[in-house]
Amino acid sequence: MQSPARIAVAGATGRVGRHIAAVLAERGYGVAPISRAQGVDVITGDGLDAALQGAAAIIDASTGPSPEQAPATEFFTTATRNLQAAGQRAGVGRIVAVSIVGTDRSRGGYALAKLAHEEAMLAGPVPASILRATQFHEFVAQLLDWGTNGDIAYVPQMRTQIVAARAVAEVAADLATAAGLGDGPFTEVAGPRVESMAELAALFAARRGYPAKVEGVSDPANPDRELYEGDGMLPGPGAIVAGPTFEEWLVADWRP
Repeated sequence: MQSPARIAVAGATGRVGRHIAAVLAERGYGVAPISRAQGVDVITGDGLDAALQGAAAIIDASTGPSPEQAPATEFFTTATRNLQAAGQRAGVGRIVAVSIVGTDRSRGGYALAKLAHEEAMLAGPVPASILRATQFHEFVAQLLDWGTNGDIAYVPQMRTQIVAARAVAEVAADLATAAGLGDGPFTEVAGPRVESMAELAALFAARRGYPAKVEGVSDPANPDRELYEGDGMLPGPGAIVAGPTFEEWLVADWRP
């Protein structure tokens, strides 16, 4: 009997990468985790050739240590060059890179680093697909922690069709293992409805028990202010829409 295909997951211990590894394992695929915890480094290239031996595909869900544009760009372009080169040596058939809805409309910051990630991936020798996702449910807690000052959390005003990381993982697994999904190199995945990030943060704060108050703030210095507060971070009409809603996820899946 033929053994199941082996899929490599870069960033396998991260917010979405761990879900990708779990989905693939549940579907019967072999998983090759790529992370420094496993002794594999996408920046230095250490351990990559061994990790990719026999892999049919790579899913790149890796993230760097900095959200700033310049170091994030350096991380993504370096990691992509190494993954593409090692993937070509190993005979990998395709790479799926996880990115962000709206990154191609951004004027600065981390989103432009992700755009550089996409461009580098599509320019490489191994055929690549880009999976653009809206903000993850799990991102709300991080925004609260970043913005909390005493009893108040200041959260950016944003319209978002927020999605569970597990739902993104399922689509990433589909792209890596199916003959094809969608038209062209880009696929979008989003949650079931448009919501306010500040209102979601208030729901999460109430569930967690702190902070006492959440305020939505608008930053005039942010070059992507209109993008965030308008429809710029929302998916197009051809996006894959996947539940649960944020409130359903908060009740069923979130644990303190």
